[in-house]
Amino acid sequence: MSSEVLSRAVASRTAGASILLLALSCAACTQPVQPPTEQKPEPQAQAHTELRDAIKAPIDKAKAVDDAVQDAADKQKAAIDVAAGG
Repeated sequence: MSSEVLSRAVASRTAGASILLLALSCAACTQPVQPPTEQKPEPQAQAHTELRDAIKAPIDKAKAVDDAVQDAADKQKAAIDVAAGG
């Protein structure tokens, strides 16, 4: 009789292990849950413009000076061409 009890215990453990293995296999096959995508914050173009303006002002000034220098160079080249007769 003890062998019969022992074989039932082994069968019970084997069945339990099989069920556990089957459950783990099924859990491994399910698709992972996708985390919600993060929403980007709304652009705040009008807020905190002081720093942007402080950086942009010298650049705009340099562009304006560049245009003036280019105009003067063009006029000088035209005057040299006229004086050289060409």
